[in-house]
Amino acid sequence: MQTLKEKIAGAYEALRKAVFIIATTLIIFVALRNSLTWHLDEIWGDSRALWSSLWAVVYRASGESHFLMFTAVTHAVVVTTFILGNAFYAFVDVVGKPAWILKYKIQEEKPVPVSWEKYKKALMLVAFNSFIVGAIFNLTTYPLVLLRGNQCGYELPTFTTTIFHFLMYLVAVEVFFYYSHRLFHHPRLYKHIHKIHHEWTAPSGITSIYAHPVEHYVANLFPVFAGPLIMGSHLSISLLWYTIGVLNTINSHCGYHMPFLPSNEAHDYHHLKFNQCYGVMGVLDRLHGTDKAFHRSKCHERHIVLLGLTPARELVPDSPKGKTACCD
Repeated sequence: MQTLKEKIAGAYEALRKAVFIIATTLIIFVALRNSLTWHLDEIWGDSRALWSSLWAVVYRASGESHFLMFTAVTHAVVVTTFILGNAFYAFVDVVGKPAWILKYKIQEEKPVPVSWEKYKKALMLVAFNSFIVGAIFNLTTYPLVLLRGNQCGYELPTFTTTIFHFLMYLVAVEVFFYYSHRLFHHPRLYKHIHKIHHEWTAPSGITSIYAHPVEHYVANLFPVFAGPLIMGSHLSISLLWYTIGVLNTINSHCGYHMPFLPSNEAHDYHHLKFNQCYGVMGVLDRLHGTDKAFHRSKCHERHIVLLGLTPARELVPDSPKGKTACCD
């Protein structure tokens, strides 16, 4: 067990690294701001007219209704992204093909295709969370949107504004997701709420929102919503963020470490071990020491973006002991 001194030292080191990375990024951004902004705005400007015209079509179709844009349109975008983003992985889960994808499976000992009865049970709750809880969330958080003054009009934000807001979103989602996730791992809440999500020790794409409705509202939806709310973002930026967020959580839960996509080894390890890797980016896990076992595992060695077609298990083979690599 760590001593208090070791915990403080570990937290200080994680904080020092985070401050260094953020400060360095800000210094570079400020130093290059004028020339970088000019070039990016030139590129953004060429496509901005297209996006503005498409946005105008949607906005007019809603009757220029602020309420419908932040509720119905937002809900439609999120649900559509979730369905389309899961289509391929759902096919693999149910059919077990194409065979080539199986070499990228993280927990290769788990059966594919999965049990249809188990999958059907998951689909029922996933559909409820997606269609019902998602709609309730948009309706109940709309007063916060009004209070903060988020807009959805014809004028779209600049590229610089979009990038800055996204940086703030990353901070917000890491903080809100990490602490809400850890909260639901408290024994009194885990047994009644979060245990549902962990029925899948080898997660699947659809199980990203296979959770108790209360957890889905508090720990899945709100952390992603928090950034745009805090920043008072235009809805166009928010929808782009929500789309990326949905695709990222599908990737984190799909069970396959695919080439050219962000590594999902950390969250897959969380489902395997339960008490490691609670966060999104890993910053707060380092700060709180909730990734120590992960860092000692083979899974951490495989926690990289694959820039070729060679599976992570071949790049970092299992130990000679023959155990499941992530347990080494």
